[in-house]
Amino acid sequence: MSEQARAPFGAFPTVHRAVDMRADLAAPVAAALESWSDREAAESVLHVDSDPAQADTAAFCAAYDVPPELSANCVVVAAKRGGETTLAGCLVLATTRLDVNQAVRRHLGARKASFAPTDTAVEATGMEYGGITPVGLPGAWPLLVDAAVAAAPHVLIGSGSRRGKLILPGWAVARLPGAEVLAGLATAPTTAPSAAEAD
Repeated sequence: MSEQARAPFGAFPTVHRAVDMRADLAAPVAAALESWSDREAAESVLHVDSDPAQADTAAFCAAYDVPPELSANCVVVAAKRGGETTLAGCLVLATTRLDVNQAVRRHLGARKASFAPTDTAVEATGMEYGGITPVGLPGAWPLLVDAAVAAAPHVLIGSGSRRGKLILPGWAVARLPGAEVLAGLATAPTTAPSAAEAD
């Protein structure tokens, strides 16, 4: 077992470097950490243990004293053009709303873009719903990151399963393989994020 690390925020029972916890991570996440060529970024990722019943954003932030503005949700989007559908990952702060109909659709050159069905997201990522993370998404997928996420000192994201989360610096998110940092990917929500918008 690796030595305990210290999280930059929150109150967690255990905190470790994610690279030291690969045996406990979802397979795509563990593989991504191992193969990430930017070792500085990979080694900056922390894994915090948590109750899977508290995986949803609002419940998690309340249970573990996490500022919602430092939590980010990874949303799987289905973009359609002609007869083809492209899946993409989008990462936005939990206090904002992903602009699917305008920013995402235009950037992907799609006729229509929408949240991917839960079953599709789970099967395509190999991750649990409620824990989908940008670390370990299929390599061919576009990964769109809102500029506010990349600018954050640290953000909390899913770990690939409902148990546990990852914390990493915003600059490391921007260095994820295939990541594109975009201004205006998200807007301020007029209501609380819906379940479909959570990871």
